[in-house]
Amino acid sequence: MNDTVVTSLQHNNKTIKGIGKKGKIKKLIPYLWIAPSVLLIAVIIFVPILELFLTSFSKVSLAGIRKGLIGFGNFKDLFSDKAFLIVLKNTLVWTIAVVGISTVLSIGIALILNKKFPGRRIVRAVLIFPWATSLIITAAMWKYIFDFNYGIMNLILQKAGIIKENIYWLAKPEISFPVLIWVGIFVTIPFTSFVILAGLQTIPIVLYESGSIDGASGWRSFCYITLPLLKESLTVSTVLNVIYVFNSFPIIWTITRGDPLNQTDTVVTYLYKMAFQANKMGQAAAVSVISFLILLAFSILYVSIVMRRSD
Repeated sequence: MNDTVVTSLQHNNKTIKGIGKKGKIKKLIPYLWIAPSVLLIAVIIFVPILELFLTSFSKVSLAGIRKGLIGFGNFKDLFSDKAFLIVLKNTLVWTIAVVGISTVLSIGIALILNKKFPGRRIVRAVLIFPWATSLIITAAMWKYIFDFNYGIMNLILQKAGIIKENIYWLAKPEISFPVLIWVGIFVTIPFTSFVILAGLQTIPIVLYESGSIDGASGWRSFCYITLPLLKESLTVSTVLNVIYVFNSFPIIWTITRGDPLNQTDTVVTYLYKMAFQANKMGQAAAVSVISFLILLAFSILYVSIVMRRSD
């Protein structure tokens, strides 16, 4: 009898162990399914990032071949260049102005599009055109609009009696840079508006009805109901827009090419000039590393601040 019990217990232990092993294997199956994707991401994203960091700390030949580590030499050369400091300031102004103004305008546009009115579908379709169209085509269109000789902007302003002579819109940095910011806002508004509109459509109407019963005005409803419930949409649009605008190359390169004398350059156009015009691959890699670190720090800081407030 005792032998039978012992044999039964041993059999049960083996069965339990077998079930435990199968359970562990089942837990590993999802990781095995995503392993190829993780490896692909590692090869496509992380390996180039590693190469970029190595290049930024290396002396690089004109052929783009690393010749040994030089520490922070490329970074020192960058920050000793006055043009790079101008570029950093331009990038900061460009990103804050485009993202900030387009977000404020997009909230207003999204509130309008969230209401029912005749032709709402047509307006929504028209709004998406600037975002769906190639940035190069859009930038080229605005370049000709602000052209000194043939641009329609000078013609309109002269017909309206605002100016008497044609303005060199793209020759002076104090004028051309605001023009670039305007074009950036123009192409950023559609995406931001639709992200915010999607957020507005998830807000229950019951909340607004309850607010009106309690005597809340339209402005108070906007401040205490709409804005708090749009946090997720605004977080997504802001982070994506900062990355997108910060790295925007076609608009500035097509309209001004960063001229005159780097006065309208941003980090990405300056990087292009360093790499493919000045053949300074090491310094260009250093610019890329600085851009990467700035965007990474912003994303982490912004998301952490928003998450704290939501808690």
